[in-house]
Amino acid sequence: MAVPAPATTFSLRPLAARDLDAVVSIDGQLCGRTRRAYFERRLAAARRQPDLHLQFAAEEGGSLAGYILARRLLGEFGRTEPALRLEVIGVRPDERGHGIGMKLLGALAAAAGPDARAIRTGASWRDHDMLRFFDHAGFALGGNQILDCPVHAGRLGVEHEAAIAAPAHAGAAGEIDYGAAAANDFEALARDRCDVRVLARADLGDLVRIDRRITGRERRGYIERLVDEAMEDSAVRVSLTARVDGIVAGFAMARTDFGDFGRAEPVAVLDTIGVDPDYAHHHVGSALLSQLLVNLEALRIERLETVVGRDDFALLGFLYRVGFGPSQRLGFVKPLA
Repeated sequence: MAVPAPATTFSLRPLAARDLDAVVSIDGQLCGRTRRAYFERRLAAARRQPDLHLQFAAEEGGSLAGYILARRLLGEFGRTEPALRLEVIGVRPDERGHGIGMKLLGALAAAAGPDARAIRTGASWRDHDMLRFFDHAGFALGGNQILDCPVHAGRLGVEHEAAIAAPAHAGAAGEIDYGAAAANDFEALARDRCDVRVLARADLGDLVRIDRRITGRERRGYIERLVDEAMEDSAVRVSLTARVDGIVAGFAMARTDFGDFGRAEPVAVLDTIGVDPDYAHHHVGSALLSQLLVNLEALRIERLETVVGRDDFALLGFLYRVGFGPSQRLGFVKPLA
């Protein structure tokens, strides 16, 4: 008669800076490449803003067996309800099958707090191991669509839009009229129609003003955290503002700190785009997107990704017409009690 293998015993604790080497080693075994810089930034971000980041380690026999990294969502992608974004989960290959991933996920859910409604994440439809884990863990397909756009030289077919008067991925506070399609040169849009610049910390007040006009709510804390992340967390600063007659009329918050959700290829993520409704018909949204793609191409970023509500038809139509399409990644959500 076969003797059953002894059960693995492990303990859970907060992830610490001393775990960096072990995390990088496990991640390299899982994805086939080393992403040390990514994990350095995520651990550093957690030290700067511990209230926003939830990171746990599973330890077995004094060595790291697994880890999970997540952060709180407070308004990204137009959402209003608090949630968690699962960024990375990894278990050492020789420790798989012992329930470590489920225990890490349970620790994350327990620490989420009473206000968090869900854990959100994403994965490639080809990542069959991760899809099976999500299924077993109680995740379901989310209601939002993940879109992406190739970053390449040439011309961008953009809309002669009246305004992008809402954060990306949210329903607009007012009507959005994208108008008739027109093809425009990247640099002409950015240079001739708006003064597009890299986001600076001094722009915070203008971003708060625009967000208030769009959402009808005061979200200074959320916008301030976005600016902090753009200044400190992202691998490269790519967030932008657009000025018309010297006044900040719009902004695009994007990041190139790829590594979330197991990404190994160079990808940028567009979190939020907003345009002051007073600057309709000034091509602010098109200029922001055009300049963003130009900058990403110079950085050899291959793809720009974003998330859109499935019923936000105006924004979906606009993004499809400027070159976005369905991503090979799927969004998942796990409700929390």
